Order: sequence, then structure tokens, then C-alpha cells
Amino acid sequence: MASDIFVRAGEGAWEPTPDGNKRRIVAYTEELMMVEFAFEEGGEGWVHSHPHVQSSYVAEGSFEVTIDGRTERLDQGDSYIVPSGLKHGVKALSKGRLVDCFTPHRADFLKSGGD
Repeated sequence: MASDIFVRAGEGAWEPTPDGNKRRIVAYTEELMMVEFAFEEGGEGWVHSHPHVQSSYVAEGSFEVTIDGRTERLDQGDSYIVPSGLKHGVKALSKGRLVDCFTPHRADFLKSGGD
């Protein structure tokens, strides 16, 4: 699904993530992918790394975000960038949503069971 230029709210199917949360691919091209993640309070995005550069926006809620051993609390409206290869993870301090962008796109997310 190389996505359309315009995407409407609610398009894209939610799917469970291996760490117990859920995600939906919003839009993507070969160069860029936008993915929305939903967390219940206490939900965690396991510490991991990948070769993609990632930017994330806290659309709702509060999160404890750890990047390369540094931890900060981020609230609705805050954002962060993860350079390629750095270990990072999140913990939802309240129910919330993150909107992540990856460059290049996460091909592993296009197959079921990606992280």
C-alpha cells in the first residue's frame, strides 16, 4: 500500500504489537512512514534499536521516554528524535498515543509480527 497523498482520520487498521500495545500505519512511501501507536497506562514500548531515524510526537497522554540511557518525561504536545541505531523505549504514564515518523519506511511493519 504505498499510501495516497491524503489520508483521512480512521483509515488504516489497528494491529497488536509484540510488546502488548497497538499500532496503525497512517501513511508511507519508500522514504518516509507515519505510524500511530496507542498505549494503555503502564504500557511499554520495549527498549530496541533500528537503523531508521525516528521522530515522535506525543499526541495524547504522558510518557517516560528513554533514549541512549537518558530518560525524560514527555507530555501531550512534546516530541523527540531518535538517531539511527540508538537504543530507545517508552513507558506510558497515562493512557496515550504517539505518532512516529521513520525514514526510510519500516518494511518490517508491512509484514505481520514486526516490532
